[in-house]
This record gives sequence, C-alpha cells and structure tokens, in this order.
Amino acid sequence: MGASILVADDEPNIVLSLEFLLRQAGFRVRTVSNGEAALAAIAEEPPDLVLLDVMIPGRDGYAVCQEIRANPDWHNVRVVMLTARGGEIQREKGLSLGADDYVTKPFSTRELVERVRRILGAARN
Repeated sequence: MGASILVADDEPNIVLSLEFLLRQAGFRVRTVSNGEAALAAIAEEPPDLVLLDVMIPGRDGYAVCQEIRANPDWHNVRVVMLTARGGEIQREKGLSLGADDYVTKPFSTRELVERVRRILGAARN
C-alpha cells in the first residue's frame, strides 16, 4: 500500500482532481475541508504528507502547519502548502513555519503529484 496523504482544501474541484490523481499514483488519500478537521484527521491517523490549503475555513493553513510542527508525535508528517497567494512574504511565512514545500495556485496537478513523490522519497532517505 502506498503512502498516505491528507488533502485539506475547501475547493471541491481541486480536491476531486488531486484525490483522483493521487489514488492513480498509488497513494492512500483522505480529504477534509477545514483546519479543525485536518488536525482531527492527523490525530486519528497521521498521514505521511498533508497537502494544506492556506485559506481553509476555521484555522488557516498556517495555524495548522504550526500545530503539526509543534507536536513531536507528528515530526515525520510532511507538509506542502497550497495557496492562491503567491507573494514571497507568504511563501517565506509558510516555509518558516515548517512547510516542506509551498505551491501557488493555479498549479499543474500532475506536477504536484511529482513533487509529492519527490518529498516522500527524500523523507525516506
């Protein structure tokens, strides 16, 4: 069975596309649409990687990323932030909070799947 990925995004079209392509690539995928649900899903079963939208309802992606990094039980969870805000300040904030990568929308879903593979491959080495 492939690595597990949690997609935390409130845009149904993005979620459907990512879920389909990630499953085709052999990953186990769960989806949530807000920050609180993301943290609950991670607590229930920590994924290998979280695709985390910055602008999700409730706790935003920055707060969720910060909480993931503050929990020692989740130190192996990789985080890729997804955002429509492509400014350098937002990128730096995401990376400084511990994100492994920062991807600006719109993005190629196939390219994102490749980035996920690279990050998970690097995490195993």
